[in-house]
Amino acid sequence: MKRENFILAIIPVMLVFFTMGFVDLVGIAVNYVKLDFNLSDTAANFYSVMLFLWFLVFSVPTGLLMNKIGRKKTVLYSLIVTILALMVPAAGYNFVLMLISFSLLGIGNTLMQVSLNPLISNVVTGNKLASTLTLGQFIKAIASFSAPVIAGWAALKFGNWRLLFTAYAVIALLAFLWLSLTAIKEKPYETKSSFIDCFRLFNNKLILLFFLGIMAHVGIDVGVNTTAPKILMEHTGMLLADAGFAISIYFLFRVMGCFLGSFILARFVAYKFFMMSIICMALSMFGLIFFSNATLLYACIGLAGFGNSNIFPIIFSKALQSMPERDNEISGLMIMGISGGAIFPLLMGVTSDALGAQAGAVLVITALVAYLFFLLPVIRK
Repeated sequence: MKRENFILAIIPVMLVFFTMGFVDLVGIAVNYVKLDFNLSDTAANFYSVMLFLWFLVFSVPTGLLMNKIGRKKTVLYSLIVTILALMVPAAGYNFVLMLISFSLLGIGNTLMQVSLNPLISNVVTGNKLASTLTLGQFIKAIASFSAPVIAGWAALKFGNWRLLFTAYAVIALLAFLWLSLTAIKEKPYETKSSFIDCFRLFNNKLILLFFLGIMAHVGIDVGVNTTAPKILMEHTGMLLADAGFAISIYFLFRVMGCFLGSFILARFVAYKFFMMSIICMALSMFGLIFFSNATLLYACIGLAGFGNSNIFPIIFSKALQSMPERDNEISGLMIMGISGGAIFPLLMGVTSDALGAQAGAVLVITALVAYLFFLLPVIRK
């Protein structure tokens, strides 16, 4: 692809990556909803379940849909659903409407993540794929980082944190219009697969291990995202408006990690960077369990964000490269792993309620980090 055409194609695609980051508003939103509706940890984390459950349900069907209508059209459909999700809170604010909003956001994000990552392979190929996916994660992390800042500002300035949804709906509409006007030549995809054919890919040990790795990555991501403010409130007595800044710290360091990763992964083997990332997260979990000082807790939260910033693109690119002739189906299976964001936060809520402390959630996250250590030899191959 010529340089001029590459630039014209990559900019709207990266704007969609920014839109993909809207799913991470779940962290700050769950904390506000818990406060507004006076919910327990288990009940509040049910919103995360409703958002990420759809990755389990729709990921494989989306991979099959791409075979019929193409990747770009699937991304455009995902943006339409995302816009609808972000408009729901403007219609009203109660327990049920927020469940509907989170569900639609999860469905839209499922369609987006399954189709957008392979769409990149129509713009970038070869060794540049992992670094470009990391650049996309960098753009996505900017949206994730911005969510608690915008919500906190809207809450203090206008007394309505839900203006965050309105702001993001406008950006999603812009992404839809821009991408729809952008020409991207897609590679013909002639493989015809069924549901059974897709799930048979799990017979490949590598695909199964990569899938579980994506589940662990997202479980850590959503877990730290939702638990960090609660840890600060529990240990320091902060109010939510202040403690919510912890989420921005997490995503700020994710942004930094993705930015560095986009250069490092383009030049060096992924294995060493993957190992360093896991060590950062392990050290973070130790601090979140044993530290009580606000500054040290912020440092641990930032370390977790940095460590988790490049896990997804490394695992995802390894999975696609393991069977490039089945990349649509593999993309669907890998994105189905994002359902870890539904499974593990609920377990974290139950564990925290049982122990009466957020240490319960951190122990669950620590177990997920341990699995990534187990995955190291697979990444090295």
